[in-house]
Amino acid sequence: MLPINEPSAAASAVRDSELLSRDDWGARPPKAVEYFKGPIPFVILHHSYIPAACYTSSDCKKAMRQMQDFHMLDRGWNDIGYSFGIGGDGMIYAGRGFNVVGAHAPHYNDKSVGICLIGDWQTELPPPQMLQAAKDLIAFGVAKGYIAPNFQLLGHRQVRDTECPGGRLFQEISTWPHFTLLNTTTDTQPPHKP
Repeated sequence: MLPINEPSAAASAVRDSELLSRDDWGARPPKAVEYFKGPIPFVILHHSYIPAACYTSSDCKKAMRQMQDFHMLDRGWNDIGYSFGIGGDGMIYAGRGFNVVGAHAPHYNDKSVGICLIGDWQTELPPPQMLQAAKDLIAFGVAKGYIAPNFQLLGHRQVRDTECPGGRLFQEISTWPHFTLLNTTTDTQPPHKP
């Protein structure tokens, strides 16, 4: 994959975020890779909840490995579920990547990019560099033709009964361009916890 901060005209909409490869964070090889044709019509934002927020490159690489281990070893998935992870260090970590079927949002895995902001964003807002990296990644995807220019931005809770991506992050992304309210049976509030 190309760095987000590449000097090409196609990436002129993006700022200074950096995309780290799977090798950079020590990913294990996927069991299988299933591709789909783009451009992607949906962008779905998540939070990891666990692992907690990371703020250094070494901690964020470790968080990516923890998520991949959980998804592959505990859940039996082919790879980490997300297309990308974003750390509190402002770096973007390649997960499955663009145009690869994910395991992050049932019924949307074959037509979306799943971006996970590492940490628990129920009550706190992710740091500015994390939010900017998410915006930069989306702009890069649009500029490169991976994401449709008229994409719909969703929070995970809009397509599944979950509190993800956390109340505070969901509140934030609802102000972003392309945010879309879906007419679904899933409540956009966190589920009641006894």
